[in-house]
Amino acid sequence: MTASDIARNDWVDRLLPSAARPYARLMRLDRPIGTWLLLLPCWWGLALGWQATGKALPVLDLLWLYVLFSVGATVMRGAGCTINDLWDREFDRKVARTMDRPIASGAISVKQAFAFLGLQLGAGLLILLQLNETCWLLGVLVLLLVVTYPLFKRITYWPQFVLGLTFNWGALMGWAAVTGDIQLANSVLYLAGIVWTLGYDTIYAHQDKEDDVLIGVKSSALALGARTVPFLWIVYPLTLAGIAASGALIGLGWPFYLVLAAAGAQLVWQIRTIDIDDPKGCLLRFQSNRYFGWIVTLAILAG
Repeated sequence: MTASDIARNDWVDRLLPSAARPYARLMRLDRPIGTWLLLLPCWWGLALGWQATGKALPVLDLLWLYVLFSVGATVMRGAGCTINDLWDREFDRKVARTMDRPIASGAISVKQAFAFLGLQLGAGLLILLQLNETCWLLGVLVLLLVVTYPLFKRITYWPQFVLGLTFNWGALMGWAAVTGDIQLANSVLYLAGIVWTLGYDTIYAHQDKEDDVLIGVKSSALALGARTVPFLWIVYPLTLAGIAASGALIGLGWPFYLVLAAAGAQLVWQIRTIDIDDPKGCLLRFQSNRYFGWIVTLAILAG
């Protein structure tokens, strides 16, 4: 059994009042990797849209969009975690890694969780209204994925695909926030992000595979088993190819490809060093995808 994924005596325990701590943990503020993985495709979309417009958007306006999306990703990742923990509270009570989560442990009641979810969605709406009408439509549509994602682990071995649809939506919204529309380049970027998620979340799922079998939850880690590394050799190169194609579609220059090669090296490191039977190692390689995302952002901006 894996130890609880909630750290003790961290900044949440040291800095926040006791009443606020369960809500911070419900939002996963103590574990920001999920926020990064939701936010980074937003940053990619913003950067790609900015490059596509020929830098017509003033830099300060672009920076303001980066701030809005950063705050929005934090709030909406928290809302997604709240929805997930509401759906999964019975499962979470049966797994050592998740049994201490606020809803499963009773630190937050179901009624309190729904009230808190309403506050988070309200804050997300306020941020969404700062963007254009195309983003409004996209923001409403993605809620369908956010609400239903936790169900898919019950019915398919590939909930990671639905997570990819959800977490990479920002590639569409970031571009639309700059350009006001959806085009081929950012659609290709969105698809590349989905494939990327298939890779990193399969790595993540290997932490829980023994518990998942016991409680009847499905995942790509269980579907693939020992074939995970060959699978990564497929999806990670496809990720790079998709990102490269999105840059080519708007005519990015050679610095984009040079920096993107460094991002590719990070993915190769994950594949070459992973041990799917080492939960701590899987978590480390999963978390390292934030570095990949930062490098891709830099590559697009450098292009």
